[in-house]
Amino acid sequence: MARWLSYFAIFLSSLLAVQPSTLHRYESVEPSMGTLVKITLYTTDEQAATRAFRAAFDRIIDLDRILSDYKPDSELNQITSTAVGHSVKVSDDLFTVLAASQDLAEATDGAFDVTQGPVIRVWREARKVSRLPDADTLREAASRSGHRKLHLDAAAHTVMLDQAGMGLDVGAIGKGYAASEALKVLGRLGVRSALVAVSGDLAFSDAPPGERGWHVDIHSDDPALAHVPRVLELTNASVSSSGSTEQHLDIGGKRYSHVIDPSSGMGLVGDIIVTVIAPSGLDADGLDTAVSVLGPERGLALIESRPGVAALIVQRTNAVTNVVMSSRFRELVARRAPNF
Repeated sequence: MARWLSYFAIFLSSLLAVQPSTLHRYESVEPSMGTLVKITLYTTDEQAATRAFRAAFDRIIDLDRILSDYKPDSELNQITSTAVGHSVKVSDDLFTVLAASQDLAEATDGAFDVTQGPVIRVWREARKVSRLPDADTLREAASRSGHRKLHLDAAAHTVMLDQAGMGLDVGAIGKGYAASEALKVLGRLGVRSALVAVSGDLAFSDAPPGERGWHVDIHSDDPALAHVPRVLELTNASVSSSGSTEQHLDIGGKRYSHVIDPSSGMGLVGDIIVTVIAPSGLDADGLDTAVSVLGPERGLALIESRPGVAALIVQRTNAVTNVVMSSRFRELVARRAPNF
């Protein structure tokens, strides 16, 4: 999923006299989950910041070992062979992500589907060689996909797959979960004001000292969005965005997004950018992809069905830009309040 820090510019004001003298701003960046993870936090001294950074980054590293579809020995990849035809107990983290994914799959009639791993891998190879996937290859990959072939037992925390050769890909939900989990680690260490950015998936707690909230850039400068504030002040929330800005395949005058429509096995060709604000990264990260596949009308209905969730949907068709704001997003814009 195309989510990059350049899309969400995070504006942090300089330390002014209104800032309590006991808190200082620290920032650290490390590679993880196939991207760069950036953590900004406020704490009393450098030693406390170093401990907090290490604990938060280590949590993300552990989650990468569990959730990565690139690492052959990840727990996610291991169950595609060990859980075929019989139930296998999995870690709490993996079960949490898969359960949230399946709930979203049911709510969207399969528009969100983490079993599309075989299809996603075909498209990755296609982007490498700048060529559309072979139709027969796509059909074969799709035959090994389908969210109804993945079975979870909440009581036993087990997973079962219906057939061999399936592949799970939680890239559309895992980074948001990791950002929120790292934020929880910081909170347990007493860090009350922090922001974790796993690529463009953001999770943040209380506002920086002397500020009303974290200043999050919601969209780019576009005349069609002149009525939508570019920056919102937010606290204790998560923000994720999905679009074809970074990862795509251009063939025959069409741009195929890295976001796959499970009903067709094709990359989305519509120019749509979805930004979701939600209480947790697990929610925000999955919903932005689901809405992209569903489109503005059905996507808005999905957002409105989720308490406490806001979304901005921007769809461009030829020279026309359609801007859709959920009711919760309109409320945030109207009051410009820091508390989500």
